[in-house]
Amino acid sequence: MANREGWLGRLGNRLNRMEARLNERRAEVEAETSGDLSGRTGPAGAPAATEAPAAVLTVPAPPVVPPAIPAPHPVKPAVPTRPDPASVVPWGMRVAAEASWRLLLLAGMLWVLMKVISEVRLVVLAFAAAMLVTAMLQPFVVRLRRLGLPRGLATAVTAILGFVVIGLVGWFVVWQVMENLDDLSDRVRDGINELKLWALDSPFHVTEKQINDIAKNLSETIGTNTEQITSAGLQGVTVLVEVLTGILLAMFSTLFLLYDGKRIWNWALGLVPAAARAGVAGAGPRAWRTLTAYVRGTVIVALIDAIFIGLGIYFLDVPMAVPLAVFIFLFAFIPLVGAVVSGALAVVVALVTQGVFTALMVLLVVLAVQQIEGHVLQPFILGRAVRVHPLAVVLSVAAGGMIAGIGGAVVAVPLVAVTNTVVGYLKAYSRDQHHLGAGMVGPAPHGSTALNAVPDREGTTTF
Repeated sequence: MANREGWLGRLGNRLNRMEARLNERRAEVEAETSGDLSGRTGPAGAPAATEAPAAVLTVPAPPVVPPAIPAPHPVKPAVPTRPDPASVVPWGMRVAAEASWRLLLLAGMLWVLMKVISEVRLVVLAFAAAMLVTAMLQPFVVRLRRLGLPRGLATAVTAILGFVVIGLVGWFVVWQVMENLDDLSDRVRDGINELKLWALDSPFHVTEKQINDIAKNLSETIGTNTEQITSAGLQGVTVLVEVLTGILLAMFSTLFLLYDGKRIWNWALGLVPAAARAGVAGAGPRAWRTLTAYVRGTVIVALIDAIFIGLGIYFLDVPMAVPLAVFIFLFAFIPLVGAVVSGALAVVVALVTQGVFTALMVLLVVLAVQQIEGHVLQPFILGRAVRVHPLAVVLSVAAGGMIAGIGGAVVAVPLVAVTNTVVGYLKAYSRDQHHLGAGMVGPAPHGSTALNAVPDREGTTTF
């Protein structure tokens, strides 16, 4: 208040001095005007003869209006400006938050994709089987085309021969099982009796009453679950119909993929956004080469396993050696798990038909062939392009089996191998584009993580 009163006092003094100066100036002007008038008149007060009287225009001075004193504005207290909330959050937390919602989005997309696949599982598995068969048969189509056959004829010859071979393999397995079923049942009965005698003479102190009780409980369980067994049989008929439908879908899909695969790929490539089309166009052929190498290598490895394990079973006089070898070949398409299941099946058949010693010998043969497969055949035949870590193999087979059963277990590993190839190529492609000066592939940083992003001299973004 004291400052304000002093300022008002100084302002009033200045206004008073200005008013005094104006009054003095007005008095001087009036004095000069009166002096001129007296010099122009004669002694008697008459006007001079040489000059005409002139009218003197007196301009009144404008009234002096003191300037209005503005009212003092009230001084507001200084309010500190609040920073941007995103700038207050630590950088690591911002990155974690943006990574988290992206992971949640991916998880939701995968969940929806799994739901859709489970609803149309038959179609998906049929198409996946067609892709595997196409990868196995396409080299024959290429060779026939090089020999001069037209595309349609080369496709028809390859498809017919391939389907005939697959059908003959299936028929041979069923025929061998039916031919040896009676002999196998007799040997299984004899093997069970031998196991019973071995258990009675073993140091585990198993009595005949305990064995009879186990057999009785088993028969009672089968008798009480007759309805469930019947419904399972009816469900088996439904499964058989679905399998036949899937086989037909796979055959038609294979025909079209062999004949018009390049056009189908170009159509699918047209659905990709233009910004990412170049990278996807380069990843597609590499993914197909990986799938072809995987199928070809798996067929060769499975054939070697089936031949050597089948010969070992045959020389050990285990019944149904040929059907067991075919089962080993088919189960080899499920990495790790298939080898264990097929080997265990061969050991069980040897145990119930030939005894414990023969079963141990079969087990040694299976383990030896599988060790050679894992350490020699797969690295040499499959190569590094389709190598997948054993943990990834186990997890993918388990996930595929849970989602789509045996078909999902068969498709899981090649899918992981192809995905690994595609991701590796896209990373290398993005890095090459960045080094060539094309800038960052994809959208620029945005949101809270882009607060500290500063473009450097070359146009790229640094943090």
